[in-house]
Amino acid sequence: MTADDRITLYYSPQTRATGSRVLLEELGAPYDLHILNMKAGEQRKPAFLAVNPLGKVPTVRHRGQIVTEQVAIFIYLADLFPQAGLTPTLDDPLRGPYLRWIAYCGSSFEPAVIDRFMKREPAPVTQSPYADYDTMLDALEQQLAKGPYLLGERMTAADILCGIALNWTMTFGIVPRRDVFTRYAERITSRPAFQRVTAADAELAALHGAAAGG
Repeated sequence: MTADDRITLYYSPQTRATGSRVLLEELGAPYDLHILNMKAGEQRKPAFLAVNPLGKVPTVRHRGQIVTEQVAIFIYLADLFPQAGLTPTLDDPLRGPYLRWIAYCGSSFEPAVIDRFMKREPAPVTQSPYADYDTMLDALEQQLAKGPYLLGERMTAADILCGIALNWTMTFGIVPRRDVFTRYAERITSRPAFQRVTAADAELAALHGAAAGG
């Protein structure tokens, strides 16, 4: 393996980038962290803005290329390590549902919970990317009720993304602690990869500072 084959994760502890690090651990991927001190505003300085103009984490560098946007990072990394079994292959009937739900987390769930957290008036249902908050949440609950994972018995990278997002938003009271959500989040957060990253994040946060978000 060359140095270029290693993955660099631009990272700040206890932010939405945590999910990408958990996924890397689940995949057994070779990676290095490039830590950004968000309390010191390093994500807004020219050095990082040259990497990601939005100044957001997670951001990944691999084989000389940059990948941004959390959902794209999850799809890319899981596809890069198919032997880990966290992504259906292109010819797998579950590939479509997998892409549906991994995208749902980024394009419907996250905008909805941010609007709710910011107490913003939602757009009319015909213009909103997620219809309305309750409909978005109910659809997710109905899918998870089939369980134990988004695709039934098979856990995928979509579950790492969605499970951590649910855990985070329930912790802050943005999403209600419905039984289905609580049990699902516990399945993900009880896994060794999540536990390892949580412990490592606590140490990093003490050293570098942490800022919610990403």
